[in-house]
Amino acid sequence: MPAKTDSRPVTKARAAARAEPLAATEVMDWIRERIRRGSFVPGQRLVEADIMRELPTATRSRVREALQRLASEGLVTIEEFRGASVKRFTHDDLRQMYRARMALEGMAAADFAAADKPELKRRLQKIQTELNGIENSVDHERFARLNEEWHRLIIEGSGNEFIRMFLERLRIPIYRLLIATFYSARRIDNANAGHRKITEAIVNGRARDAERLMREHIAEGLETLSAMDLDIK
Repeated sequence: MPAKTDSRPVTKARAAARAEPLAATEVMDWIRERIRRGSFVPGQRLVEADIMRELPTATRSRVREALQRLASEGLVTIEEFRGASVKRFTHDDLRQMYRARMALEGMAAADFAAADKPELKRRLQKIQTELNGIENSVDHERFARLNEEWHRLIIEGSGNEFIRMFLERLRIPIYRLLIATFYSARRIDNANAGHRKITEAIVNGRARDAERLMREHIAEGLETLSAMDLDIK
């Protein structure tokens, strides 16, 4: 019987307890998650020695490989004589990311609506019910977490692995900004009004409506971020 793969996220304690060196992909996942959560901020240098102290079984060659691969994903910048740092994104970068999300997540919503996946659609409705329960509150952390689950489930429901890969790259650098938009009850309610319409269209198999509504929802998100004049650098 083949050995089971441990899919839990890498932590400093788990890394120290392992005898074998971490794979480059595991180091990538560790760095990527910290960029996503804002622990590593745009412009921050990613020093190989510091990463190795946090991940004791990560070798220098694996850390270097992880940074180079993250650079190819557009999350890290590597400069001669300065090394690696978290990439800074401009407002134009943000606009382009959102326009790409409009197309890709719109397609994902349409494909999910057209798919015969009743169990996943029931899960989507369950998440929507939880989102509805947070309206008129300021529980922005829980809303942000459920919002992420909602989007991920729609991407999963599309059954398109390429859409999933592309959107993962797009959503990581803007995750921190997405959370910032949910700081008030009014913004939570406005965002969830779009969620409800999209969920209803998907559950009832209205693919064309699902795509249109998802595009509108993401466009409204970009408009909200632009109005907030956030410091994205």
